[in-house]
Amino acid sequence: MNNADGALATHGITRDGAIELLRQMWEIRMFEDRVYDLLGRNIIKGASHLYAGQEAVAVGAVSALRDDDLITSTHRGHGHCHARGVSLVADNVERQDHYNRMMAELCGRETGYCRGRGGSMHIADVARGNLGATGIVGGNIPVATGAGIAQQQQGSDRVVLCFFGDGATSTGNFHESLNLAGLWKLPVIYIIENNLYGMSVPLSAAAARTALSERAGAYDMPGEVVDGMDVLEVRAAVSRAVERARTGEGPSLIECRTYRWYGHSRSDPRDYRTRDEEAEWKARDPIPTFSGWLVEQDLVTTAEIEAIETDCEQAIESATQFALDSPLPSPDEVEDDVYALPVWTGEDHAAEEHLRNLCRSADSGVRTLLYREALQEALREEMERDERVFVMGEDVGLYGGAYGVTKGLFETFGAERVKDTPISEAIIGGSAVGAAMAGTRPVAEIMYVDFTPLAMDQIANQGAKNRYMFGGKTTVPMVIRTEGGAGRCIAAHHSQSLEALWTHFPGIHVVMPATPFDAKGLLKAAIRDDNPVMFIEHKMLYGMEGPVPEEEYLIPFGVADIKRSGVDVTVITWSRMVHRALEAADRLAAENISVEVIDLRTLKPLDMATIGDSVEKTGRVVGVTEACRTGSFLSEISARVSEELFDYLDAPVVRVAAADVPVPMSESLEDAAIPNTDSVIAGIREVLR
Repeated sequence: MNNADGALATHGITRDGAIELLRQMWEIRMFEDRVYDLLGRNIIKGASHLYAGQEAVAVGAVSALRDDDLITSTHRGHGHCHARGVSLVADNVERQDHYNRMMAELCGRETGYCRGRGGSMHIADVARGNLGATGIVGGNIPVATGAGIAQQQQGSDRVVLCFFGDGATSTGNFHESLNLAGLWKLPVIYIIENNLYGMSVPLSAAAARTALSERAGAYDMPGEVVDGMDVLEVRAAVSRAVERARTGEGPSLIECRTYRWYGHSRSDPRDYRTRDEEAEWKARDPIPTFSGWLVEQDLVTTAEIEAIETDCEQAIESATQFALDSPLPSPDEVEDDVYALPVWTGEDHAAEEHLRNLCRSADSGVRTLLYREALQEALREEMERDERVFVMGEDVGLYGGAYGVTKGLFETFGAERVKDTPISEAIIGGSAVGAAMAGTRPVAEIMYVDFTPLAMDQIANQGAKNRYMFGGKTTVPMVIRTEGGAGRCIAAHHSQSLEALWTHFPGIHVVMPATPFDAKGLLKAAIRDDNPVMFIEHKMLYGMEGPVPEEEYLIPFGVADIKRSGVDVTVITWSRMVHRALEAADRLAAENISVEVIDLRTLKPLDMATIGDSVEKTGRVVGVTEACRTGSFLSEISARVSEELFDYLDAPVVRVAAADVPVPMSESLEDAAIPNTDSVIAGIREVLR
């Protein structure tokens, strides 16, 4: 064995393997240079963050993976996408197809990896283990962590590579993710591509300590600094981390010191760094450096290297032409793939309606459960039915959840499937996204809906949008269980009704059950749904008792329930306000005022058919919500009724809502702020004038 062969052998790589690393780096460089040109000619639209200069990191790191391992990427993600994708091709035809689909995606074409929905910043190939890039700094780190949880849950020895820049190490996502990964010994390798700048701010002005790898010690994992311009050094470091992860030793943090050739984006003039600095780094260009080493070691000839360059140039040229010749997505398909569509049959709807009507009868003989017990039973049944289902959140284990919903599950299923998390809402939400994309069905509890904005980026920007952004080629079957509403005098940070926030984001369902029957059937349906579901319970309903059939049942989403029939006025509401509306209807019946009460049950999808039938009958609508009036979901209902049902209306829609104040603590003030039965009656009288 000569010295060169020996050097390669220490890295577990052959001569052909080394040449492949060089080829991949050249492919990325030429691809990025072409993208720069197309951006300048406005052929590629929007923002694009180029990877040129950092090729050794993506290529070296991905070369340490098995074919079934996973990656997550960041908005400078073309290099990661290329390295992962090309590592899995079988021949030159597949290789060219990979180039074509990448370039087509950046050009916004139907033939792209994400059918033009994601573009540069959100490129993904989920089917082959690339769980996608994100346009939000640090947004992919919790997703990678969740993918690691999924591997652990499934007993797999697959690992997850998570690429992100130095700027992401200042985000909460970074710290929450590493803390959880270290705590649970997750098989994730976190790779910092430290190119010295976030957008324009230098690392020295953004981090108290610029040795980023040292942060690993706080999270009980090894940290290492490597030369990110040396593809073999990166490969060696990642190989060691991969081996640790596969054998259950947990995560690693690798800081690759590298440099981007272009600015943050094409429009960046790079005034914040000197031309001398750029020249110094370019003298360490990973491609000619590695090429030169291969030549010096007599592993390749100059002519062979030139041939590689020519092949790469021709391939990128062909990919560019393919992209430009490809069609743009049809405008008729703009709403496709926002949701994974469930298959509910007529029999499903009929069965649920039969049980629902049976439960209305006082002498039906159906057993009764508390609202919390119905939820707990739903969780237990779904965990027994499907081993992919697991529960995680704050205090959900031995404690049993803040409101007792998960009590007893820990004793039955153990810590592996009922997982207490740190107080870290972003990682709870984000890891649920990654775990769902990687093959499990997490039910994550965020203790109060007031805390869900802490996880909004992860749930809304990753979970709700990934299916659409990635061209409909993934599903995100996750449930966020939380609770909202007032009634316990616990003031503004624990008493809000924030459902309108979540109805605003395409891609996520919003469910708010009002009865034990609805709570069980809707939660079971939510767990089986292939979309993110925001499942909002009400703190004042947990002790409510009601009929719940012992037989298996699910409640289809988008099916409202007429809790009481009437002919004079339609009251549209949900959650606790259903009971206020029913109390109002009972009192007004003594005056011969017939009130129809519609419980929406799911706000998204919204059952406009049931609303329409009712409004056609009554001609008058009152909406009732516990949320503040301004910006509440009642505004959406009022608009939809006015737009779609105007001809049936005999009076303007009346809204009964909470006062536009933070929920106060004092009982007298809380009662004054939140609608009560008298408020609902007043609203009904107003619409009947």
